[in-house]
Amino acid sequence: MELEFLSRLQFAITVGFHFIFPPITIGLALMLVIIEWIGWKKNDNEYIKLGKFFAKILAVTFAVGVASGLVMVLQFGTNWARYSVFVGDIFGAPLAAEAVFAFFLESTFLGLYLFGRNKVSKGVHWFSILMVTIGSMISAFWILVANSWQQTPAGFAIQNITTGEIIKDIIPGKGYDPTQYRAVLTDFWAAVFNPTTLNRFIHVILASFITGSLVLAGSCAYIILKIKRNYKNNDTEIPDDDKQTINIAEKGLKKGLILGLIFSLLQLFPSGHEHSRDVFKYQQSKFAATQGLYHSTNGARLLLFGLLTGDSIPQIKAEISIPGLLSFLVSGDFNARIKGMEEIPAENRPPMWLPFVSYHNMVILGMLFIAINAWGVLQIFRKKLLSGKKYLRILFLFIPLPVIASQFGWIAAEVGRQPWTVFNILRTKDSFSNVVPVEQVWFTLILFSVIYLIMLFVYIFIFMRELKHAPVILKEKI
Repeated sequence: MELEFLSRLQFAITVGFHFIFPPITIGLALMLVIIEWIGWKKNDNEYIKLGKFFAKILAVTFAVGVASGLVMVLQFGTNWARYSVFVGDIFGAPLAAEAVFAFFLESTFLGLYLFGRNKVSKGVHWFSILMVTIGSMISAFWILVANSWQQTPAGFAIQNITTGEIIKDIIPGKGYDPTQYRAVLTDFWAAVFNPTTLNRFIHVILASFITGSLVLAGSCAYIILKIKRNYKNNDTEIPDDDKQTINIAEKGLKKGLILGLIFSLLQLFPSGHEHSRDVFKYQQSKFAATQGLYHSTNGARLLLFGLLTGDSIPQIKAEISIPGLLSFLVSGDFNARIKGMEEIPAENRPPMWLPFVSYHNMVILGMLFIAINAWGVLQIFRKKLLSGKKYLRILFLFIPLPVIASQFGWIAAEVGRQPWTVFNILRTKDSFSNVVPVEQVWFTLILFSVIYLIMLFVYIFIFMRELKHAPVILKEKI
């Protein structure tokens, strides 16, 4: 295989594995802020027990996320050295800010939260998990600043490395050679708040909140099922201590479902809507790829279902769509013209199939999150939340789906940006370290993949072990 492909594959596996854990960390931390607040203000031991249990899950998730993130950063200097030289003046600032202002804040207060229970005041203890949540969100912000700058670069200039001359007229789509040029920062705040930073940040944070709410709801559903599974007769024969444990889990289940519905609706609108408008405005090649548009169209349809086929000229088979709605959603005009892939120069076109499939799977999962949470909230009002075992089983099975949805979104964003690492400025084929032997990339690719599989297995094992022991843990005295 080619060195470029192997380097891209290795980075994709590394980032993809790491990206499993930040959404869980951010979302679960917010759930704990709410749970611990209720436990503190209402002096409710049931919420305190719930917080104590999920703190263990948060700790394991944070640890694995940190370990996997270190490898990701190191790859910039090993497999992507030419990229690092080109963007180092810009990319280094948000990464440094993430380490200084976010990671140390998050890790310090996490230690206080995990080990300070009953050793510091309840107010200080709650404040510690609040700071963990804020720190994790600040961390996400700076990482997304760096990523968004790659998508919609701003606040920079191109400098000739040899002469030091600043290129005044940057030509989008040219592709600058990193052995001759580099990007230099000219306006820090313009780079930070580039055209897509805020919408990307909100979109990712809401995805994390959805993840946390479903981890909470799905885990509590599992705990309830596990207790009920031990008793074949009706609920009156369940001992009082197990009834109390079910009551604790039910409280967490209700909070997860209500918050999950709110965040899922906000993710659809306005977050998802505004993010799509950004892609349409600033990255039309990616927009065409995700929407399966090869031919430019007036009054473009909104695709509800379709199979993308063909290589040279892709086509949509078995299409179900709403005429003109896509044009209206992104421009406010049912007859607005949407540029298709045919208008993009061949050398600047991203692949269509993977962004198209990833984007639509993400949307499908997003709609499922709305449906599953809405049904649960309805059952809460009907006072029948615990009467349906099938629904509780489905909730448990939904735990990994928000993470998968985030992976689909990431794939659509990154593959849809190709063939660029910095959109319209630096090509991917010019970014990887071409002096690293193929054999070494193969070795590290296999090594990392094996290590990640082991880490994922251990994480799932610990997660499930804690869930299985939850009925016992939740019975313990505070």
